[in-house]
Amino acid sequence: MPDLLQALKNVVQSFIKDENKTPLHIGEAMGCWIFLALAGETQVQTEAGINSTTDSELRKALQEGVNMFRSQKERIIAFMRSEGIPSPPLSESKPISDPNSVPLGVKLTDDELANSLKKKVSMAITNCSEAASQSLRSDVSLMWAEFLQEHITFLITFKSLMRKRGWLKVPPPYHPAGLPKAEK
Repeated sequence: MPDLLQALKNVVQSFIKDENKTPLHIGEAMGCWIFLALAGETQVQTEAGINSTTDSELRKALQEGVNMFRSQKERIIAFMRSEGIPSPPLSESKPISDPNSVPLGVKLTDDELANSLKKKVSMAITNCSEAASQSLRSDVSLMWAEFLQEHITFLITFKSLMRKRGWLKVPPPYHPAGLPKAEK
């Protein structure tokens, strides 16, 4: 899938070379600022989650989330610097610690850690979609599309783990009045 996205990106950029020289509008700059704040805080909070669980599959998934948000954070910081956009204040990365030494009154459950990350990735998907739709510069829209693809790919695999472990919160089924009942 990343190869397809890169090919699409190359084709679109071949049509818009001069467009990238226009300054960002305030909405594009604000979209970057908000996303960087979300990505930075999610990375740090997910690092804390890694320090709180002994579940090897969850630790691996949380580390993948950290790596994704760290990569996106670095890319958007580089873009913002090149465009002269100041960065929001960001928290420092968490050092590695022993999950068994976290007091029970502080320690989040694996269910809470998984759902917290799922919620933050879902927020990032919404943020990227909104920022892409508001962007006038195609290079900016493509950056958001790339981040969006990474989030969706991560979330698809992460929800599989959550479903397997019973952590996925599923709303009740909807049965509209008057709907014919399925025959068995």
